Amino acid sequence: MSVGTQDQASSVSQLIEPSVIAMGYDVVCVRFTGSGSQTLQVMIERQDRRPITVDDCANVSRQISMLLEVEDPVPDSYVLEVSSPGIDRPLIRPDDYRRFAGFEAKIEVDELHDGKRKFQGRIRGVEREAVRLDCGGRETTVPFADIRTASLVLTDDLIEAAQREMDAAAHSEC
Repeated sequence: MSVGTQDQASSVSQLIEPSVIAMGYDVVCVRFTGSGSQTLQVMIERQDRRPITVDDCANVSRQISMLLEVEDPVPDSYVLEVSSPGIDRPLIRPDDYRRFAGFEAKIEVDELHDGKRKFQGRIRGVEREAVRLDCGGRETTVPFADIRTASLVLTDDLIEAAQREMDAAAHSEC
């Protein structure tokens, strides 16, 4: 993503976040994808941590569309896509790493760290301004400022945890 596109994504995020939060959702990520015709991708999750439904996405999409129409922060044409972050979701904020401690993540950094740019391991926690990972028995600390991208790795543990969360949500609706 180019710096200009990052700036636009940041502007969109600042514009939509208060309304999305007021609707009972958190904005996980705002980014532009694609070359040529761009997609403005907005990932959301419910504040009550229940699974995102198609209706949730449609309601948030309508709200975001109205805000973007009025403010027009993106001069180029784009397609708006509102979705859940998925099971193997991106990790953006320090709270994401705290929430998913114990699960496996993959992280890419901009500058070499311990001679590497890519790390994969279990999240052990957050320490000051960094995430601690267990990379095959070797603990590594990666500063948040150095992280380019990070996401959960789809593992059996993660699938089972997601299933438990969905089952708990289904039982609480009864």
